Amino acid sequence: MIARILATPAAIDLIETLRRQHGPLMFHQSGGCCDGSQPMCFPEGEFKVGQSDVLLGKVAGCNFYMSGDQFEYWKHTQLTLDVISGRGSSFSLEIPLGVRFHIRSRVFSEEEIKALAN
Repeated sequence: MIARILATPAAIDLIETLRRQHGPLMFHQSGGCCDGSQPMCFPEGEFKVGQSDVLLGKVAGCNFYMSGDQFEYWKHTQLTLDVISGRGSSFSLEIPLGVRFHIRSRVFSEEEIKALAN
């Protein structure tokens, strides 16, 4: 099975740290304000998922959603959740720690795209 969303070991470590502090978590990536299309981490259920949001999968046991409009731009790519240094201007839980979640991407191969459609 082809995953739409993966996570680096650094991202998984940060998720575990945040989970110990805040309990169950979720992610949402929009194309909106603040840090634009940066992934944002919230306590599970704190962000209200809309009907047009797409569940890409799970990272370290956390649901990862993307706005439908943003998904149209990214649907041909596999996303990898990573961590970079520096404070963002979002409401994401990791910001006070001086780091932020970041998305890296690669284009799916034709074979992978066919497997996604099945």
